[in-house]
Amino acid sequence: CKGADSICSISQACQAVPRLLTHSFINRRCRNFLPRVWLSLPHTALPMADLNVSIAFFFMVVGVCQVLRWLSKWLLSLGAYGCLANEFVGSLQWCMSCLELRMLMEIGLWGGGFGPDVVLTLLFLLFAVHSASLDGASANPTVSLQEFLLLESNLSTMVAKLLAQSAGMGMGWAVTKLYWSLELTHFHFIQNLISSECSSPIHMSFHQAAFVEGTCSFLFHLALLKLRQSHPIYRVPVLAATVTFLTY
Repeated sequence: CKGADSICSISQACQAVPRLLTHSFINRRCRNFLPRVWLSLPHTALPMADLNVSIAFFFMVVGVCQVLRWLSKWLLSLGAYGCLANEFVGSLQWCMSCLELRMLMEIGLWGGGFGPDVVLTLLFLLFAVHSASLDGASANPTVSLQEFLLLESNLSTMVAKLLAQSAGMGMGWAVTKLYWSLELTHFHFIQNLISSECSSPIHMSFHQAAFVEGTCSFLFHLALLKLRQSHPIYRVPVLAATVTFLTY
């Protein structure tokens, strides 16, 4: 969309986009890129329709990854499944869902008009569903490192898990970008429009951000250590609530 380039400089993209890319602005500047159906809908109908597409995407991701788990468990040995396939699929599932949720958090709050309670509710539900469906996989490099430091796994197992998690996250990023390129919603259209211009979402110094991230990670791992022997019916919702609170 060339109109956006003449108004938003690269250095001011993140500050200007929420003010400039309103519904009327996109209609005026980028009419040729938008489906006629979207232009004919009232503005109030767009946020819920776009949110429903994202929720359907979450369901699809969980369903496809669950099928991949069943197939890999059937085809592979128990060791290869636990260290490689399960971690790969779990990381793929987490990455795709988190990228879509982050897009909703960054664009949906002003582009869709719904409040942070919607995103936090989705985060809680997604964390609970993912934790219940991961089949023992951590899908988290720091958790795999923690297991190694607690002597719950050896070095080769940890390295195999880290490689599988990296491959899963890379695949998840590539598939999600392909999904966004379809521009099924106007959120995805805006995401593609600003993806090459926006800078880091961190709004503080690097040292402050590292301190905040480190503190939240420390508290999460404390809760994980406390609850790791608990029954999943208690562990899953408590960890989901903890992550949602720390994110808030």
